[in-house]
Amino acid sequence: MGQSGSGKGEQSTRLQKVLREKFPQDELLYLETGPNFRKLIAGEKYSNKLAKAISDKGEIQPAFLPVYFWAGTLLDNLKGDEHIVFDGICRRLMEAEVFTTAMEFYDRKPIVIYIKVSRDWAIDRLTGRGRADDKSLEMITGRLDWFDEFTMPVVDYFKTSNQYTVLEINGEQTKEEVEREILQKLGWQ
Repeated sequence: MGQSGSGKGEQSTRLQKVLREKFPQDELLYLETGPNFRKLIAGEKYSNKLAKAISDKGEIQPAFLPVYFWAGTLLDNLKGDEHIVFDGICRRLMEAEVFTTAMEFYDRKPIVIYIKVSRDWAIDRLTGRGRADDKSLEMITGRLDWFDEFTMPVVDYFKTSNQYTVLEINGEQTKEEVEREILQKLGWQ
């Protein structure tokens, strides 16, 4: 977890590589909702158009959509003994509560890796990467505001729940240093 610009996508890719190297016999399921949202807003059906209008206004999508995306992936693909990497899900408290019921159902106690960065750090990173959803400072600050309003309560929820272990990582380091801190806190280095 982490706000936009924290490097969570980069670190999830690195973590998957480490998992494949450390546990070559184990399967790995990677779950991210971002591509599902990009596909959704690109479509031509009624729901696609509604989601695109929300996206165009820079607003947050309704909570049922990310739950639908990750729940469907778990229902269709989970075998029971694989490692799972969730990338940037549970952006609102109600999603985290539903996620907790899923983790209880599957008898999992997730480790949450929270990559913490300052707002200024995030803005610098986002303005420099040139993605379509980073096209204006207004859109960027809107997403950072969402994080503060909606996602920080999720981080706090995970920290206070006995269902989760939360590792707080300093994201204001090089990619390699962030990875090293994650692996150290996981006890893998």
